[in-house]
Parts: sequence; C-alpha cells; structure tokens
Amino acid sequence: MTADKSQTKQESISDAIRTALDNGLTAVLVTLMDWPQTATPQLELGAKLLVTESDERIGSLGDRDLDSATATQAVKLLSSREQTKMSKVEEFAPELTRFHGAAVLFERIEAELRLVIAGAGHVGAALARLGAMIGYQVTLIDDRAEFVTRDLFASERAQNIELVSAADWASSMRQAIANGRGVAVAIVTRGHKQDEDCLRAAMAANPDYIGMIGSKRRTNIVLDKLREEGADADALKRVRAPIGLDIGAVSPEEVALAILAEIIAERRGGSGAPLSNWRRA
Repeated sequence: MTADKSQTKQESISDAIRTALDNGLTAVLVTLMDWPQTATPQLELGAKLLVTESDERIGSLGDRDLDSATATQAVKLLSSREQTKMSKVEEFAPELTRFHGAAVLFERIEAELRLVIAGAGHVGAALARLGAMIGYQVTLIDDRAEFVTRDLFASERAQNIELVSAADWASSMRQAIANGRGVAVAIVTRGHKQDEDCLRAAMAANPDYIGMIGSKRRTNIVLDKLREEGADADALKRVRAPIGLDIGAVSPEEVALAILAEIIAERRGGSGAPLSNWRRA
C-alpha cells in the first residue's frame, strides 16, 4: 500500500472517531498488532478497522473475512465493560486457519463521561470538584446565582467546571444533558419542587445514569408524584434514589465520594463490593 493511500485511510478513521465522539457514540478500534511479514496472505501491521455500535465499519485489516470476524468480536466488546483486549485470531475465529497467529488489539472508543449536577449546595459543590479532579466534564447548575460564581470554583482543576445559573431548572437541565449519551445526572437540590423539575427533565433526556439525593421518604415523595403524573414505570425504576453507595458517608465530601463511586460502578460494571471478599469466600 502506498504512503498516500495509508494516510488517507488513517485520516478517514480519525474523522470517523471524531464524529462518533462528537455524537456521544461508542465504537471499537481494531488494530492488527502481529502478523509475520513472510506469511500469506500479506497483511499490513498497524492496519485498522473501526466498528461503531450500529455496526458501521470504517477501514480494513486487509481481508474481508478477517474484517467480518473481528467486527463480530468488536460488537461483543461493546456489550461488555471491557476497555481493551488483545486476542489471537484463533481465539475468536478458529475457522480462519490462514490467519492463525495474527494478533489484534480491540480498544473501546467513547467520550469522557459528562456529569451534570443539579444543586450547588455543599454536596453538589463537593461532587463537582471531585468529578473534575478525576477528569469528568462537569456541569453544575443552580437557580441561586451566588452559588455558581467562578470565585467559588477558582482552583486550577475547578476552572473546568461549567457553571450554570438557571432561570428555569427544566430548560437548563435539558440543555446540559443534551442527547443523554455518556451523561450521568446527580440531583442534589434543596427541596421537593426542585427535585421534581430536575427529574422530569432528566428522565425525558434519558441519560446513562440518574440519581437523586434524599431520605427514602423524600425520594419516594418525588417518585410517587411523577408516577401519578404518568411517568414511565421502568424509567422510574432506573432512578438511583437515594443516590450513592452505602459507605457510611457523613460529610459533604464523603457523600460526594459515595455518589461518584456509584456512578463509576454503574459505568464500569462494578458491584460495589469489597475487593477483599474473595479472601473470605
């Protein structure tokens, strides 16, 4: 393959990756990592195939059958929680005997998680700072302008937090959540009315995660109100309320940690159980 053609293919895949990320989509990038240069057929090391969640394929590893087999494996990776995986072709496509010995790398491509926080009180502010610290794109919303001033979030890491003074909770939430892909929503407002407005807007946008702070009684009041209004029962069941993992949190920072731990566990497929449990089994 000429250098010009190789560069064109790389640019096409790079453009497709950017498009997928801009649209909040997930994809898998497959790269040929090992194949003897003396083998037949001849394959180009570093050849790439991008497989999107809709099974669109961009690029090629150099053979139609190999592309098809690796694309099938890529779709399986998308349905799992794995981020990367190195495999020999014989491990997932034993029928392709002519490619035995070839090694391919599967890499999940997805946008950074966005964290939308409704409520900039003590817990919301702590959650925003913690989320920003570990690299999430954070939007912090409150209807009290004095709670979302830049001087309250002036540290280097907190500078990346998007601060929104909401004239209307529902419209601010909808705008922040957008299409909901790759978005976690934490509702930590100061009262029932604000909780209801934010939860309605969040459920309509269908983000990956919705959690709402409060006691069982308080959260049940809000959920029952939306249920009476005709909200989808399955969507209500997906709302994490009360939000967070039970770690005995007391301080705002500890509560923020419990919330973020649940968001990470949901995204990565973690159980939230102690890692040392295996020793006690």
